[in-house]
Parts: sequence; C-alpha cells; structure tokens
Amino acid sequence: MAYLWVKSLHLLFVIAWLASVFYLPRILLNINECAGQQAIQERLVLMGKRLYRFGHTMFGFAFVFGLALFIGHYFLEALPNVVGTMKWIHAKLALVALLFAYFIYTGILLKRAAGGGKLMSTMALRWYNELPILLALGAIYLVIAKPF
Repeated sequence: MAYLWVKSLHLLFVIAWLASVFYLPRILLNINECAGQQAIQERLVLMGKRLYRFGHTMFGFAFVFGLALFIGHYFLEALPNVVGTMKWIHAKLALVALLFAYFIYTGILLKRAAGGGKLMSTMALRWYNELPILLALGAIYLVIAKPF
C-alpha cells in the first residue's frame, strides 16, 4: 500500500514538473515576441521566474519519491521488483537527465532575458519548445513498455 502511495506521489510531482518544463519555453517565446513592450516583458519574466522555482521544487519531490522507489526495493521485500535486471530504467533515467538539463538551460535563457539579453530567434524558440515533448514521450514509453 505504501509503495502505491509513493509511486502515485512520484507521478504527481513528475506531472507538475513537466508542466513547468513545457510552459517555460513558451514564456520565453512570448518575451521574444513582445520586444519593446517593457511592462509585458517584466510581467512575463516574473511569471517565468516563479514557474522556474516551482519546477525546481516539483523536480525535487519527484526525485525523492523516485529515489525511494528505486532504492526501496533493495531493502524491503514487500516492494515489487521495480528495477531488477531490466535495462530500460537506465535509458529512462538518461532521458530524465536530458530533460533536467533542458530545464536548467531554459532557466539560463530566462535569466538572460531578465537581464535584457538576446534570445534565440522566434522560430528557434518554437523548435526548442517541442524538444521536451519528444524526450518525455521516450521516457513514458520506456516506463510503460519496458522494452529491454
């Protein structure tokens, strides 16, 4: 029963974190598109900073509950063997690491925008906005299919 609660909490915090991963690049795109409109840019930067902080908190909780799932089965016989000899978990964790690096880089771009620095072109930001969807899809597929 506790295993299912920990797994549910992990999933909840992953979803909350991914919301910030998906939306932060959109805020950057909006900042880029409203160049010259200082009040709107300041509001978007403030929103971005708050969302970035929220995302870090959600990632922290997702990480703690995920770590409990990963390590817990080694110590408690009652937990199902989540990892075992399966290799899919390593690929999933690699995709999560890439998503986290993407999230951190988005924060760097937000800081640059807050300081008045130049961002990528609008078209580049639109493509940049799509990358986490592919990474998340890969991680979700690995968790569900456990292909190897």
